[in-house]
Amino acid sequence: MQTLDLVIIFGYLIGVTLFGVWFSSKQETTEDYFVGSRNVPWWAIAASIVATETSTITFISVPGIAFARNGNFEFLQIVFGYLCGRIVISLLFIPMYFRGELQTVYQLLGIRFGNRVKMLASALFVVMRNIADGIRLLLTAIVLSAVYVAFQPDADANLVTIASIVLLGVVMIIFTYYGGMEAVIWVEVVQLAIYIGGAIAAAVVLLNQIDGGMPQVLAIGREFNKFSLFDFTLDFTKTYTFWAGLIGGCFLTMSTHGTDQYLVQRYLCTNKPSSASLALLSSGAVVLGQFIGFLFIGVLLFAFYAPFNAAEYAAAGVANSGVPATFPFAGGDKVFPDFITKFMPSGLSGLVIAAIFAAALSSSLNSIAATFVNDLYKPFARDKSDRHLLKISGWLTLIIGIVQILVALFVMNQQRSALDQALSIASLFNGPVLGVFLVGAFIKRANESAALTGMLASILLMIYIKFFTPLAWTWYVLIGSLTTFLIAGLASLFFTAKKTQNN
Repeated sequence: MQTLDLVIIFGYLIGVTLFGVWFSSKQETTEDYFVGSRNVPWWAIAASIVATETSTITFISVPGIAFARNGNFEFLQIVFGYLCGRIVISLLFIPMYFRGELQTVYQLLGIRFGNRVKMLASALFVVMRNIADGIRLLLTAIVLSAVYVAFQPDADANLVTIASIVLLGVVMIIFTYYGGMEAVIWVEVVQLAIYIGGAIAAAVVLLNQIDGGMPQVLAIGREFNKFSLFDFTLDFTKTYTFWAGLIGGCFLTMSTHGTDQYLVQRYLCTNKPSSASLALLSSGAVVLGQFIGFLFIGVLLFAFYAPFNAAEYAAAGVANSGVPATFPFAGGDKVFPDFITKFMPSGLSGLVIAAIFAAALSSSLNSIAATFVNDLYKPFARDKSDRHLLKISGWLTLIIGIVQILVALFVMNQQRSALDQALSIASLFNGPVLGVFLVGAFIKRANESAALTGMLASILLMIYIKFFTPLAWTWYVLIGSLTTFLIAGLASLFFTAKKTQNN
């Protein structure tokens, strides 16, 4: 790491902060603050969607999937499910979201069922999104800390990590507090360009350092079966199979992109459903290309490091050999950072690390504030003016940012397994929330009590499945949503339906 790299990294963080402040003059109403006055172009929404669902894990771990022993392109099977889910959302959910002046996706549940269902779904989102994004902040801070320690080896890594958490958290708070949702979207457009540029730069440098160039890479990839794509086995404990990817990935996307405020809020920033659908569908094409690119970087890394030339590689994975299956790295997610810090030229290394931050600094603060104000505060403050709600939104953005910083600091010294558990627990509730939206759309006689019964039963079942069964996580949303749908449907036969607005 050189001084130029640090200048690029901190220059990026300062630029993001100033960008948000520049948007501050446009925030006069909650409509401006939460949905950008509904005039953001579809292509910016598409870029924002891609940047939002991309994280440091995507940038670092996806190449590691293809690099690892027995690693290949089978991860792409779940992306085909992502594309199917986007089609369903465009046909089923997006038209519903534009039948009223909604600012959160959960307001639709309030119209259909009542406040209790709306507030339960909103509360789940607020709690789990703060946990997940606090951990996301920590992972990004660890990268920044590693960069600084590489530049200053005598620095205390623990203190640098704490300082990095606070610095990155403050950057997110400032550009979200001042700029609102529109600033978040335009920052994400810039972030998408930076991290795609960084990935391309890394791939070009890699390719130029491999003897034999592209023909050699393709030959090695074919020899070690790196380009294998489909696995049609029906094994419910395997994460990446064709069926788990297509079906599980479809339901996962229906939940994350169709019923989660973090992403749905971006659709609401357009002025018509056709623009929202175009943004969502085009983002799917970009995501597919993105994952193909990152997996191919993994193959490039495999050809560059050539672990197969070492004697230990042949023994890796053999029982009692004592050799880790992902030799020469303890985990595949270490290989790309190793290349970036050791082999990338000065300047380009800083660009790629800035790209990692770009993939991680997608702020959820505005989405959480919108949910809290509209779904949890406004029902008890119906006489308050929009100006008052805008002021509360700003204060909530500050508070939520501090909460995420505290979450990151709290889990910093926990075992890694604790981090993994927190992230996986957060994913358990996507299914129950998706299920209640499907109940509202297809079971006309279901009332609030039936919907609550289905959601609570599904949550309990998903907790049991997570901790007491070996089921692959790719099936979680499918099972959670179907459980909510079926139990709410049965419960609707016993609860007296009351009149609701059936949007």
